[in-house]
Amino acid sequence: MEIKLSQCFIAVDDHEKALAFYRDVLGLEVRNDVGFEGMRWVTVGSPAQPDVEIVLEPPLADPGATDEDRQAAAELMAKGLLRGVIFQTTDCDATFERIRAAGGEVLQEPMDQPYGVRDCAFRDPSGNLLRFNQPRTT
Repeated sequence: MEIKLSQCFIAVDDHEKALAFYRDVLGLEVRNDVGFEGMRWVTVGSPAQPDVEIVLEPPLADPGATDEDRQAAAELMAKGLLRGVIFQTTDCDATFERIRAAGGEVLQEPMDQPYGVRDCAFRDPSGNLLRFNQPRTT
């Protein structure tokens, strides 16, 4: 039996800002853009990984959610406490410079970690944590 990752979800509060970041800054391709019941889901992915997708979804993608639930989700998003994704890169420093030059919110400049990677961290336009790591060579 084989199990592989297919999709992961990131809550975004503005799909256009999210697209400008994930597509234009990170270079991910848009694979799908779907609207349903006043909500929108945009699927993006790396051309190098055609079988893995990131779904940019509304903060609380449930038409039955209460106003209180929506407010709680908005507050968690504003604090940057919802989702996070770790990307792998072949050049952490170049990736950092590219994202920083595009106006990305820097959380951590590139540094060597004791667990075997060099990484950096940013927040996306919705406040989600994104880390970019490069395996260190010995």
